[in-house]
Amino acid sequence: MLTDPRAQNVLDLAASSVELTRQICDFESVSGDEKPLADAIEAALAGFGHLEIIRDGDTIVARTNLGRSQRVVIAGHIDTVPLNDNLPTRFETIDGLEYLWGRGTVDMKAGVAVQLKLAAELTEPTVDITWMWYDHEEVSAALNGLGRLAANRPDLFEGDFAILGEPSNSQIEGGCNGNLRIEVRAFGLRSHSARGWVGTNAIHRIAPILDTLAAYRAREVEVDGLVYREGLNAVGISGGVAGNVIPDEAMVHINYRFAPSRSADEAIAHMHELFGEYEITVVDLAEGARPGLDAPLAQQFLAAVGGEAKPKYGWTDVARFSALGTPAVNFGPGDPLKAHADDERVLTSQIIDCERALRLWLSKE
Repeated sequence: MLTDPRAQNVLDLAASSVELTRQICDFESVSGDEKPLADAIEAALAGFGHLEIIRDGDTIVARTNLGRSQRVVIAGHIDTVPLNDNLPTRFETIDGLEYLWGRGTVDMKAGVAVQLKLAAELTEPTVDITWMWYDHEEVSAALNGLGRLAANRPDLFEGDFAILGEPSNSQIEGGCNGNLRIEVRAFGLRSHSARGWVGTNAIHRIAPILDTLAAYRAREVEVDGLVYREGLNAVGISGGVAGNVIPDEAMVHINYRFAPSRSADEAIAHMHELFGEYEITVVDLAEGARPGLDAPLAQQFLAAVGGEAKPKYGWTDVARFSALGTPAVNFGPGDPLKAHADDERVLTSQIIDCERALRLWLSKE
């Protein structure tokens, strides 16, 4: 009787990239709980003599050292957002198309599966390759495993071009928007709600903040030939002490996605332009990245994949490579609109297409 590798907490790198995606997704690896999957990846790669294996926490690096004139870094994160009754995985057919359904199928374990399979099988690639599978991408940037690795082993990031396997419908998406989260606070004076006129209601004082957000029109900004759309939204609100107390503090949590033409400092300055009369606290900040499509390797990759490059609206770790001077793009299976969704699912044909394109480009004569 055949043994299901998923039941043994192991990965079968000889399986198809679709089946390997299923195996990887059935490892629950919500941010902070990546160790079992990281252990399985490390164990699966251990027998491949063409790879040097390096581990930093729950980040696994595998690289070739063939003396090629160019090096490409290819990365993917192994954590997911929390589950919501969407594991174990299953196959679905919708309108004649086959999907693999379940948490992580889109963001971004299908991309990780393709990368792992190619890492094992491409023993003589045309460029040296550094493969990275890292932890804690879906939480605060301060916890990001790729950021930790860059601090601990910056030498591992040396390369001429980088690819991040974020979902992009197996098409190239260049650069990414920056990401800023702030807390905007209004203050008042507590009093008994029966005598509210002797206090000042902080919740009422945040009304202009909400009006500004509701009226805001996001910019569309062209950067190196790609048009990025910004976004400014309230993502949380808090305030109140008790049912009979006028609150003396209220807070609106705001997320600003800014085009890579703006620096982080300029993004913060824009928030002060909009909400400067209130107290502003920056709680998370990550620079964007320009498209990086003018690099020779990027042009070769674009020609191999085909189609037309698009902008990445969300923040991704291509920004980390860009900050280090390495041009980087997003390329992976899955529709970004299904990332984090309860019905997260990936077209199996996109997994196959992604593998085929990367294999062709990395092994071309």
